[in-house]
Amino acid sequence: MIIGVPKEIKNNENRVAVTPAGTQEFIRKGHTVYVQTKAGDGSGFSDEEYKGAGAKILSTAKEVFDIAEMIIKVKEPIEQEYSLIRKDQLVFTYFHFASYEPLAHAMIKTGAICLAYETVERPDRSLPLLVPMSEVAGRMAIQEGAKYLEKPLKGRGILLGGVPGVMPAKVLILGGGVVGTNAAKIAAGMGADVVITDVNLNRLRYLDDVMPKNVHTMASNDYVLRELVKTSDLIVGGVLIPGAKAPKLITRDMLKTMRPGTVLVDVAVDQGGCIETCKPTTHEDPTYIIDDIVHYCVANMPGAVPYTSTLALTNATLPYALKLANNGWKKACKENDDLLKGLNVVQGKVVYKAVADAFNLPYTNVQEVL
Repeated sequence: MIIGVPKEIKNNENRVAVTPAGTQEFIRKGHTVYVQTKAGDGSGFSDEEYKGAGAKILSTAKEVFDIAEMIIKVKEPIEQEYSLIRKDQLVFTYFHFASYEPLAHAMIKTGAICLAYETVERPDRSLPLLVPMSEVAGRMAIQEGAKYLEKPLKGRGILLGGVPGVMPAKVLILGGGVVGTNAAKIAAGMGADVVITDVNLNRLRYLDDVMPKNVHTMASNDYVLRELVKTSDLIVGGVLIPGAKAPKLITRDMLKTMRPGTVLVDVAVDQGGCIETCKPTTHEDPTYIIDDIVHYCVANMPGAVPYTSTLALTNATLPYALKLANNGWKKACKENDDLLKGLNVVQGKVVYKAVADAFNLPYTNVQEVL
């Protein structure tokens, strides 16, 4: 198969979808890999390293898209890439369709096969291609939240871990999944007073067992959240419904009850956000303020630590990408249920129900396109 790796062009997106090591694995299996020049620079991988691994370097994204049967990316295609995608071309990347209707319509129009990292799902309901970036984003949420709690950045002016004689900050984490667990680990390690909320009592029991003593668990409901936000200094949103829009747990009216300078970090922004006042921001301009509350809603948080993120992501994606390259998308999806659940849009048809439901689009059972 001919595989194309274009350079990411989203604001401050420095990750790359395939490393030189991954390139070498494709070459060893008899595939051809084309990489756009400088695609790996932001992650610390040079064109020479890709050439050494057997890749061919092309100057423009158009050349990569024109020649490739499978495009492997990190982030969803953006407007200037829509016209580059061809009918029947396989695009393997994060799409997050349910958060952006124009993208869904554009990909339907291309007639391409859109296989989304975020909906590849194992039998135990874990999301193997979302996990590594959720781990990065969860840890970063505390790192960034601690920074924006500083007064010069309009935060409350509170040190996350406090000092002897001074109470630590209160951190509220919405969701006990991968993002929430990783956020809690870092916040607890920095000495904060942490509360994780979730609707799954079994998950809360597990977290209660494994977390340090400064992490507390609470069953989530509207009443509980309304009480907790009044005294929280940093609130991290980490709620995910695979392939669908995130539920709005923090509503606009709750902002009035928070203390000025409270910081909100919405990691769920890729799926529409679990904070009502959330709107996607960039690393270039990461925050905005509503009712004296600092909102950090960067839609590609792991892009700020591209070396770590690229390695973590490709560790997870490469085995699946090799299955697609070795067998073609139809055979690979028939033989692997994980990949089958990754299919979102196929040759103009929406085959992932949550995406169809999000925009009232016609839904086609995935078996019909196989």
